[in-house]
Parts: sequence; C-alpha cells; structure tokens
Amino acid sequence: MLYYPSKAELVHGIVQPLVDDVEVVLAGFAQLSLPRRARWRHDHRVIHVTERGNGERAVFVHGSGSWATHDAFGFGAQLPLAEDFRLVLPDRRGYGGSPDVERSDYAQDAEDIAELLDGGAHLVGHSSGGVVALLAATRAPGSVRSLTLIEPACFQIAADAPLVAAALERNRAAVASVPPDLSDADLVRLNFESVGFEAPEPTPELARATRTALNEFPAWEAQIPLDRLGAFPKLVITGTWEDAPQAYREHGGEPIMECARVSAERIGAELLRVAGASHWPHSQRPDVVNAALREFWKAGASRG
Repeated sequence: MLYYPSKAELVHGIVQPLVDDVEVVLAGFAQLSLPRRARWRHDHRVIHVTERGNGERAVFVHGSGSWATHDAFGFGAQLPLAEDFRLVLPDRRGYGGSPDVERSDYAQDAEDIAELLDGGAHLVGHSSGGVVALLAATRAPGSVRSLTLIEPACFQIAADAPLVAAALERNRAAVASVPPDLSDADLVRLNFESVGFEAPEPTPELARATRTALNEFPAWEAQIPLDRLGAFPKLVITGTWEDAPQAYREHGGEPIMECARVSAERIGAELLRVAGASHWPHSQRPDVVNAALREFWKAGASRG
C-alpha cells in the first residue's frame, strides 16, 4: 500500500473472490501434513492461504487494501509460476479470507510469514507486504532462499533521502486528518478518485479491505534491523511510473522509486526498473516480472 497526501487516498485495492482457498492455522507448533492444507497454531487465529503448484516454495506477501490472489493488486498474475514452483499466498490478517483484527499489525504479520517459511522458501513482498517480508526475513533468515521486494514501502530504510522524508511527513498528516465517519461508498470513492482512478463499486469486501488498511499500524514507520538479514540473494523491483496520473506519480511514485533505489543499495540487492508500470509492476507487466522471478529463483538454486 502507498499513502498519499489526500485525506482519503490511503489505500488502494479491488477485491475479487479467492481461488483454491487453503486454510492455515498459525500456531508455532508442528505442521500437519495435508495434501493442500497446512496448519500451524498461533494465537488461536486462522489465516487464509492459497497454494498452487509443486517445486521449491515461494511465499508471497500482498500489500494493504487487497489480498493475495487478486488479479490487479495481489499476485493473481503470478499464478503461472506454479508450473515450476509451489506458490504459497497467504491473506494477511484482516484481508481476504483471513479473520478480522482490531488493528492490522505488520509485526504480527511478519511472525505469521516467518512461520510459513519453515523448511525454506523464496519470499516476495509488495508495498507494505514488502515491509512484512523484510521483517519476516530478519526473524528467520535461515529459512529464506531469496528475497524480492516489489515497490516496498520500507520508508524508514531510506528516511534520510529528501523525497522519502517529505513523503513520510505527508503520510503522517494525511492519516491524522482522515474523517472517522466516512461511509463505505465515500471511503472507496475518495480513495480511488483522489489519484485519478475511476472508483469501483464499493462492495462489502472492498470496503472491509479499505478500512483494514486505513486502520493498520503504518508499515512506513517500521524499523527494520538490516543487520539481521541473511546473505541470501535479494532483488528490488519498482515501476517507472511514466504513465501514472501526475498527482499519483508526484506524491506516490517518486518517493517510492527513491525508497526502492536506496533500499536496494543498503540491503545489497539487485534493482529492476519495470517500464510501463506504476505501483503494481507484477500485475501491470507480469511478462517482465514473472520472467525475472523465474530467473532469479533458478539462479539462486544453482548458487545454493
């Protein structure tokens, strides 16, 4: 998720039904062996996971305001990778098929994801999900085969960059000024229209995802202990944003492109810029991103 200077433009996501739902209970105990279901117990809650394919495991962490398998804002466009890999696509708490939470928390999400890495997996995170993925990688570095961050909202890593510092100040002011009593329809409409997008129908699913994102602990405030990251291969992917609406590019795109550049330098990652894409290069240019992921994962396997 990106946060923007407009009062209501804090989340962006459109919801569609999940496919091949797999229920995962996270618990910190042993995994039960089931054909298409994995269970852990954790905090007596259930998170929803979609699994596809066979081969090395790849865990995907979606951004805010959507869920894992959404075609446009989740990882629906990455499902063809299941031809060669085992895709593990959890819905973060408060999103998709996972239960409601009082307040979405990137630290709790990171614990959930770290447990899903058990046995080793490639790890991919988008936007605020990139922050969750980074934190999960610091909790279980020995279980990460590789780390890919797509348009990561890890602003604290690059907080000394002027563009990022200015965006952080705008974000904080925007969150503080959001009216608490917006209707579902107004919340969804303002969320999309404020950055030049046509608003979709404010379905209950979309309104829930939007409110969850609006009420979450902001991932761009997360402090990430980079010294705990392992020596596994790392890749940062960002769009070039040339086709985005001007206000969206200025207030959302330029800071997050700078964040991606600085973060890649500081974690020792390769940087891939995807032309013709904005905040969702994995769905806007899946031909480029899927090819890059496939090559990156296979190269990691040959190195390992």
